[in-house]
Amino acid sequence: MKFSKILAVLVAFGILGFAQVGSPLVLDKPSTLEDIAVAAFGDASYTPAIMRATNSKALVDETFARISRLDEVLPSGAKVWIPEEAWAKAFLAVWDPNRVEDLFGGGKLVVGSWWTAGGEAEGLEALFELYRGNYPDVVIVNATIAGGAGFVFKAVVKPRLIAGDPPDTFQLHAGLEVEGYSPEIYLRPLDDLYSIFGWDKVFPPDLLTLLRYEGHYWGVPVNIHRSNVLWYSKEIFAKYNLTPPTNWDEFFQICDFLKGKGIVPITLANAGGWEAPHLFETILASTLTPEEYRGLWTGATPWTHPGVTKALEILKKILDYVNADYSAHTWDTVLEYIAAGRGAMNIMGDWAMGWFMAKGVDVGWAPVPGTKGVFVGLSDTFSFPKRAPNPINVIGWLEVCGSKEGQIAFNMRKGSIPARTDITPEEKAQFNPYLQSCMEDWARDAIVPSVMHGAAAPESWVVDFKDAINLFLVTKDVARTQAALVAAAQAALGK
Repeated sequence: MKFSKILAVLVAFGILGFAQVGSPLVLDKPSTLEDIAVAAFGDASYTPAIMRATNSKALVDETFARISRLDEVLPSGAKVWIPEEAWAKAFLAVWDPNRVEDLFGGGKLVVGSWWTAGGEAEGLEALFELYRGNYPDVVIVNATIAGGAGFVFKAVVKPRLIAGDPPDTFQLHAGLEVEGYSPEIYLRPLDDLYSIFGWDKVFPPDLLTLLRYEGHYWGVPVNIHRSNVLWYSKEIFAKYNLTPPTNWDEFFQICDFLKGKGIVPITLANAGGWEAPHLFETILASTLTPEEYRGLWTGATPWTHPGVTKALEILKKILDYVNADYSAHTWDTVLEYIAAGRGAMNIMGDWAMGWFMAKGVDVGWAPVPGTKGVFVGLSDTFSFPKRAPNPINVIGWLEVCGSKEGQIAFNMRKGSIPARTDITPEEKAQFNPYLQSCMEDWARDAIVPSVMHGAAAPESWVVDFKDAINLFLVTKDVARTQAALVAAAQAALGK
């Protein structure tokens, strides 16, 4: 409701003629919450939202009224908070009248994620800071579980969902990863919130399609990540007058040269079990066209395709140039090779940029050889469990995650780009050169989904894919591994 209309209604009701939605209101005469709701919103159903908002304020500011009942008559001089209409609508969409405790404010917000390293932890804290500014009465519990790509986290959160003891909200990759959580049983569809907060108007159509599963939205995206990035040491490349490779022949020529200089040409981690499969997905994007790559996950492209064979052969050859201790490193610890000048290149998603920024390491970047014009994409979202212990507090969290302010603050630290399409040139200029280039590539490149980060395939298929590549690290048997990938696709697709 526009300010002028609210002003007129409040005056007519004799409550106070100097208030607007999203602001405090001091009563000129005794009034019920219902009177105030009708005056502010033209609808008495907003009464619970005003009670919750006012009680939340009262926990941190004693000048606000502490309201004990929905039908309470507030005295003249009482100070209440008129919440923003979008938040009030979201509150009403979620509030259960049987949960009277949700009207009194406070409580916790338990946020589950796997963001513990470098820039990702800093980005999460930036979201927390914004949330605390809006909801200082709520205690945030940072329920992180270390382990890149979330494989450790997912193994913990699923039993909690089934047991009815979920965190209030948890990290979820956009795409088919949600299938593994049986969302129709355990998660709340977010269609109403998308409409209320206008997210269906500011997220790009391709991302909205990725976010839908069984006709519903199940997560609010905070970013877009690129999977297929080659990071390289500017110092080493400058010292030896090297340029980033654009194809695999150039890549292996550089590897041969650097190996002769006693430098690890390409650094690899696989302590998490997902890093080498991640590398392989980016190689697939180089040996197949975007249409062929997408077809791997729909059945349109057979896994017997020669491009799959070639990708396995490239991975096999890469293993001759990596650090011998790769099985002991996680994605972030192996980047120390580049930071220390002992390693030259690394293939990892652009969360690595967040790590480099946090460590103050200046690195170069390029698409993985053979993938110029291809953007292997993924998105991190936050979900809303049906049995969230503090459901009203989740609304504000999702609002912050989907907001422009939240996405800018988060992504500048995380090493990813906002999911929103309404970032202005001035706002874009706040990001570092890599992230600005990533925004440009996202807008023009062919977008294909990451498998290791939940976008391309359901969890069961991701696990089979991951297991096949991890076994390949030991056997280096191209034919046997390709047969395993064929079998995994058949099991997943039912054909």
